[in-house]
Amino acid sequence: MQITAKLSSLLPLQTGTGKNGTWKKQDIIVETEGTYPKKICISIWGDKIDESKLVVGNNLRIDFDVESREYNGRWYTDCKAWKLDLAGAGGGDAAGGMIDPPHGDEALPF
Repeated sequence: MQITAKLSSLLPLQTGTGKNGTWKKQDIIVETEGTYPKKICISIWGDKIDESKLVVGNNLRIDFDVESREYNGRWYTDCKAWKLDLAGAGGGDAAGGMIDPPHGDEALPF
């Protein structure tokens, strides 16, 4: 999935050590544009964290996966970013709530 949204806040950086070594995770809160804006918490892991792009107020184009898992009878959902760019960088559309079509002809409404 891909979304273009404005970075509204950064949550504290989380770090730790697991069986595969050290890890770090940055959760960000982004807000979509439109009549009914939505706030979304997206997690960025490891070397995908680019602090130069993570400035409150920046419009970001985020490619991410949504995953749910069950634990003790409750379900938990994560949005994990696998690519993050400033909106408008690399030929994308800077408008909020827009996605790039497969052939890049023009932006399609989200």
